[in-house]
Amino acid sequence: MTSWRVRLPCTRAEAEAVPLADWPGEGDDPPTLLTDEPDPARPHAWTLDAYFDREPDAADLAALHALAPSAAPGSAAVERLPDADWVTLSQAGFAPVRAGRFVVHTAAHADAVRPGDIGLRIEAGLAFGTGQHATTRGCLEALDGLARTRGFRRIADLGTGTGVLAMAAAKRWRQARVVASDIDPVAVAVARGNLRANGVRSGRRAGQIDLLTAAGAAGPRLAGPFDLIVANILARPLIALAPAIVARLAPGGVVVLAGLLDTQARRVAAAYTARGCRLARRSAGEWPTLVLVRR
Repeated sequence: MTSWRVRLPCTRAEAEAVPLADWPGEGDDPPTLLTDEPDPARPHAWTLDAYFDREPDAADLAALHALAPSAAPGSAAVERLPDADWVTLSQAGFAPVRAGRFVVHTAAHADAVRPGDIGLRIEAGLAFGTGQHATTRGCLEALDGLARTRGFRRIADLGTGTGVLAMAAAKRWRQARVVASDIDPVAVAVARGNLRANGVRSGRRAGQIDLLTAAGAAGPRLAGPFDLIVANILARPLIALAPAIVARLAPGGVVVLAGLLDTQARRVAAAYTARGCRLARRSAGEWPTLVLVRR
């Protein structure tokens, strides 16, 4: 199949925001978007790649410039690719992500998992959460840190995307019952496939992951109480969901929040501390991770 690539320079902030953004263009066939960290010799040269299964038009280029407004007009490089499995080729460029004992990798980098590591195989696809974004890495680091001192039996992952955080929890606390939900049925289908690829069973028993399509924390399967809740979403829904999330958290339970910018962290934390939680940890960086404990 003939495919096309559009490459656009961008800033680091623009690159890290891409996985959280909706495609601003029109039509039912949006491109696959990938961002690439710069070469150490050129630390500011970030790039945004968009792969199309058709020739991109002016509207597509305008939509890409909306995602990377720092790029100069006319700086987009449009290239027709030879007939090849470009999805596999692009995945080969996804370097493994290490976060504590967790290693998120594609099939092309399975050899990155060493003895003692917890491997999580995630291919680039339609759902958010390949491990490349700082929010996913931050959550994985938080889970790895919690595993050193805490044991959890009932865990919920709200906005699961690819299921990477639910699988990380299930592999770290093997006797826990894990519930993973997403408002997008496509994401739930992707997560279900990732469970199979990682040898994790789907179900409602200990050591399994119960996948479901749900908005927020709605539904009896998300009623709790949970002693660990992970929500890697966005700042506004995290604030709106604070009453429901805290209500489903057992006393002494932990909630891990991500998907927020550094400038939004104080407001998000306040929504939870006002409802009886204390802030136990806030990671540094543009995309911090918050760890709170219910009193």
